[in-house]
Amino acid sequence: MRADPPTVPSAGSRVGAGWRRDPLPRDPTVTAAALLPPLTALRLFTTWRFAPLLLGTTAAAAVGYGVAARSRPGWSRSRAVAFGAGLVVTVLAGSSFVGVYDDTLFWVRAVQNLLLLMVVPMLLALGAPLTLLAASVPRDRRPAWRRVLRSRAARLLTGPFAATVLLVAPLMVLYLTPLYVATLRDGVVSGAVGAGLVVCGFVYFWTRLRIDPTPASTPYPVTLVLTIAEMVGDAVLGIVLWLGPTLAAAYYLGLHRGWGPDPHIDQVLGAGVLWIGGDVVGLPFLGVVLWLFSREDARRARATDAELDAAEARAAELGAARTRAAEATGSDPAAEPAPSRLWWQDDPQLADRFRPRT
Repeated sequence: MRADPPTVPSAGSRVGAGWRRDPLPRDPTVTAAALLPPLTALRLFTTWRFAPLLLGTTAAAAVGYGVAARSRPGWSRSRAVAFGAGLVVTVLAGSSFVGVYDDTLFWVRAVQNLLLLMVVPMLLALGAPLTLLAASVPRDRRPAWRRVLRSRAARLLTGPFAATVLLVAPLMVLYLTPLYVATLRDGVVSGAVGAGLVVCGFVYFWTRLRIDPTPASTPYPVTLVLTIAEMVGDAVLGIVLWLGPTLAAAYYLGLHRGWGPDPHIDQVLGAGVLWIGGDVVGLPFLGVVLWLFSREDARRARATDAELDAAEARAAELGAARTRAAEATGSDPAAEPAPSRLWWQDDPQLADRFRPRT
């Protein structure tokens, strides 16, 4: 029984979100090897393609962010660099060798999906784009914007467990359902999936990093625990792809590719990319969360110190006022009641900890 010849990727422009090529007619005499040369170490750096929709979208995002940042004096340069890096990685995912060979090699598609779900959204979220967007909203529409962010639906969708689902579920659904084959054969489906990965990843990192205001606030210690649990999800998917049957076997065999790994080894390599690569990307994320956690803890310590200093200053001022009043009336200041003390100043465990800093 002869299978239908596969849709063969071309080197032309793509449709959808800019991550898929227009399919050529189903001609069994045309093979991917005739259109794409073997992927060598040199071609990892020299293989590029022009993707108008992708480049136009990223350019518009860069211009919009730049204009909004210039309108806010003192905007952090590091945030702008992070956002720009996210746009650069987006272009690399669609226009470099990753965007050219993603329909031909399983592991290349895995690299692309990892970039779109984790690397790009994390960098974009570090740029705090929603803060700039909120500042650019007309004043008469800002109450509506705040109502949306404070709504019950927004709090549920940005809660800690909902964010975990947004990170773990997309790749599970993609690889364990017929959706993966559809992304190989249909440019619109592939573009929609690519955009969906970026959106899901952005919501996750937005709510976890909390650089932009969020409807639901997840404490950083909880984020650290959940991140470790989410790494298990990467491992589960990697093991399933590593030990499971070959996905889209008919498609990859139908390409008649005479170079590179066979479909099974190709899938094993892709499983390693998703498993190990996901953990590697998670390490800098954990570092950022720890840094933000330390900054938040330092801010709280400064606020506590300021509150203690203010309370002690008020107590000292009250004592001085009583002394002056006693001297004016000729009474003994020692007979006056001692000024009240904060309860933790007499606690043996807390007195040293909350002693005002000199």
